[in-house]
Amino acid sequence: MKHPNLPGLFYDSVTVGERGQVVIPAKARREFGIKPGDKLIVLRGMGKMGIVLVHSDHLTAMFKKMTEHIGQIKQLLSRKG
Repeated sequence: MKHPNLPGLFYDSVTVGERGQVVIPAKARREFGIKPGDKLIVLRGMGKMGIVLVHSDHLTAMFKKMTEHIGQIKQLLSRKG
């Protein structure tokens, strides 16, 4: 199903099975390079409006970058708007 107002953002709808499983649409798996056996991290997104799946490799890379630049991040967070 295509959604005219969300090009590139809306892949399809999925149904939750009895065991809580969903199938990630093939186009999304191809676009994000998700393969069988990959680990995805499940995060709460937009308050309680949804969930976000993040490939564990990407999350690890993000944390590594943040750790490398923790001094700069602390300075940014300590500034008053």
